[in-house]
Amino acid sequence: MAGYRPSYLTVFLTFARNSLVRDMSFRTNFILQCISTISWTVMNIGFYLIVFQYTDSIGKETGWGRNEFFVFLATTWIINSLVQTFFMPNAQQFSELIRSGNLDFALLKPIDTQFVISFPRVDWAALSNLFMGITLLCYSMYQLTTRESDPLVLDWRVLLMYPFYIVCGTIIMYSVMITLASTSVWLGRNQTLYNFWFYITNFSRYPMEIYKVGWGMALWVFFTFIIPVLLVVNIPARIMARPLSTMNSQMWQLAGFAILATLACLVLSRRVFVRALKSYRSASS
Repeated sequence: MAGYRPSYLTVFLTFARNSLVRDMSFRTNFILQCISTISWTVMNIGFYLIVFQYTDSIGKETGWGRNEFFVFLATTWIINSLVQTFFMPNAQQFSELIRSGNLDFALLKPIDTQFVISFPRVDWAALSNLFMGITLLCYSMYQLTTRESDPLVLDWRVLLMYPFYIVCGTIIMYSVMITLASTSVWLGRNQTLYNFWFYITNFSRYPMEIYKVGWGMALWVFFTFIIPVLLVVNIPARIMARPLSTMNSQMWQLAGFAILATLACLVLSRRVFVRALKSYRSASS
């Protein structure tokens, strides 16, 4: 029908349902993936428990004690699980669509091409990481709010700001990922996407304060203001793990900049994607 535009929500739910049916068709593999992910998170916790036997905090006088850092770690898992569940499998598949010419079929659909490229596959097994992240977050917050010395008092604003910045962080990660995936149009085949993605996002796994020493300052500037992956986890984790009253002016400025960075990354990634599509040559041409 001319002018027909399907509901994006309906299409997404169809994608999600089809992916779940596909995963449930191979239940043993699905269960093994969940067990593997949960095992990795447990080993990660064990590693940091060993680290905190030798130190009271991550970084000198940074305020990232054991429970505060576990909030940081949980936030990392939550954001990464959302990215891996909804975006990573599709970004990895993008170069294959270009190589095989199947991108032509996506371009012919009466719906935004970036949407079709971004959401057709949902990796339900990756949500086990989300479950572990929420569990660790709840445990760490319980420890912080019930400790005998200077217990953390949750502000109602935190309960609104934390999920908001989780969404912002996920959007930034998605924007970086779709930008990298779009380069497949020019490169022909970008099989190093996952490796390069890991190299970049590896910096977001630690508090930004540890970079503010010596030559690490250059990394802090680059990954805060150029490719803002340091904001992805640091802002929501800092808001949740420590009282808002202790937020200095620099942190509030970074929190405001994170919103601008989210919008800028989304707009820039959209422009790169559209520009890439204009450079695409159909398999039939």
